[in-house]
Amino acid sequence: MRVLSRGLAALLLCIAGVAAAQAPAGKTIRLVVPFPAGGATDLLARAIGQRITQQTGQSVVVDNRAGAGGSIGSAEVAKAVPDGATLLMATSSTHAIGPHLNPNLPYKTDTDFTPIAHVANATNLVLVPLGLPVSTVGELIAYAKARPGQLNYASSGNGTIVHLTAEAFKAQAGVFITHIPYRGTALAIPDLVSNKVQLLFDSVVSGMPHVKDGKLKALAVTGARRSALAPEVPTVSESGLPGFESTTWFGVYGPKGLSADMVKALNAEFVRAMQSAEVQERLAKLGAEPVTAGSAEQFAAMVKADSARWAALIRQRKITLE
Repeated sequence: MRVLSRGLAALLLCIAGVAAAQAPAGKTIRLVVPFPAGGATDLLARAIGQRITQQTGQSVVVDNRAGAGGSIGSAEVAKAVPDGATLLMATSSTHAIGPHLNPNLPYKTDTDFTPIAHVANATNLVLVPLGLPVSTVGELIAYAKARPGQLNYASSGNGTIVHLTAEAFKAQAGVFITHIPYRGTALAIPDLVSNKVQLLFDSVVSGMPHVKDGKLKALAVTGARRSALAPEVPTVSESGLPGFESTTWFGVYGPKGLSADMVKALNAEFVRAMQSAEVQERLAKLGAEPVTAGSAEQFAAMVKADSARWAALIRQRKITLE
């Protein structure tokens, strides 16, 4: 079947085999964000949704359904009618980490959703106080090894990717640094500046202003490549811990049962949106990198590998939500 990119509405009416579950022409596509408005996931979803509307003429409305670590909004999509009108903007936290920390989720991430598209990745900065006498990741590791248990690291809470990234760093570096959880990284910044905690993995967008203001030092970024927002900052891998990488991914899912034709068509539209200069510019301001190619199958394989990685770390480090 030939799909016309200018109209998802027409597509939703024409796909064979799902006639009983078709969205009527012009029906709004609801893109559920399982986190509060104003956060990175929300802003990214709004940028992409607006572009999809421009491309197809199909209205896309972002619906924030926050709570329970993203499980409330995710559960709503899992039980939705598989007609392409209800989609989920998922993250590493909802589909690669959360299931291993909360076995009582009201859905199975690997069977109750249909992968559609991997849309973006985001990296974190390795931040330390100005007064900490280190300038590289290698120096930080050596400093911590000489003072086991004497340094503290902050996180945005137990079980968050900030927490797990720090634990992955500790495991690979062979250091013992004490975890101090906060209710968000913003609340940890004053204690980092005052040297009450000595390490924080924070997003490039929220962390770099403190570096540019001369309040903190950025030793590295956690991605596979340097960030366009901080090109002068090396990666962890190239500055003292070879092979280390931790990236937050963002991707679109539908409920279980979406037809293969619909998945292919939706994937094409999301990929096209990520290729637009407008979306790429907006994502750059969020510290996110667009994924401009890739099938639903490739997205599913990436999530499976990422999930296995975090599951192994959670078991190894005995990480819990408490």
